[in-house]
Amino acid sequence: MQPVPEHTSQRRPWVVGVSGASGTPYAAAVLRALLAAGESVDLVVSRASRLTLLDETGISFRDAHWQDDLREWLARGADGKPDAYAPLDVTDVRYWAAGDLAAGPSSGSYPTRGMLIVPASTACVAGVALGLSKDLLQRTASVTLKEGRKLVVAVRETPLNGQTLKALVALDEAGATVLPASPAFYAGATHIQDLVDFVAGRVLDAAGVPHGLYRRWEGELGGGSREA
Repeated sequence: MQPVPEHTSQRRPWVVGVSGASGTPYAAAVLRALLAAGESVDLVVSRASRLTLLDETGISFRDAHWQDDLREWLARGADGKPDAYAPLDVTDVRYWAAGDLAAGPSSGSYPTRGMLIVPASTACVAGVALGLSKDLLQRTASVTLKEGRKLVVAVRETPLNGQTLKALVALDEAGATVLPASPAFYAGATHIQDLVDFVAGRVLDAAGVPHGLYRRWEGELGGGSREA
């Protein structure tokens, strides 16, 4: 019997996949909260999402300098302004290139807690639902499903056509949690970041990761009711 490597027995990361849909601030909020909760993270950034990240933040995410680019990204708020957050320690983040189909998360024997796709484009949703595995992001999602691990798909698109709705139903039937990036307003949002953090918090709720990203609804005292 082979001895259990120390790093394998201790490290079970969440894989965070970032696809090409608009909404990179959602991914940044999820990543910040995971790191704040002491969770290990494996990061997969699709080729299309790099263009979106450039449009939304001005950051060119490069394989050769991913740690510096990630720190800069996580320091930005939803308004795109730099230094909204203090620099984070990303030493326990592993980055895997989207084209690396031999990466760790491409195999079911690679231990993970599950995968969070934030945001998920309709192309990503369709690819995962069909099991295409055209890149590492889709392949990892397929592995997550076949291994019975938690998969949260934060789809960010509107309106949704029939084909996408069918793909989302297929993902639900396969065991994924379909979580539209739909912010709520009851938590007293006063800034864009509050709305972003609500969605990120719901993603982490689905994953079972503790956080303090939004104020939770506790009900109304006095037996009052809201009109439908």
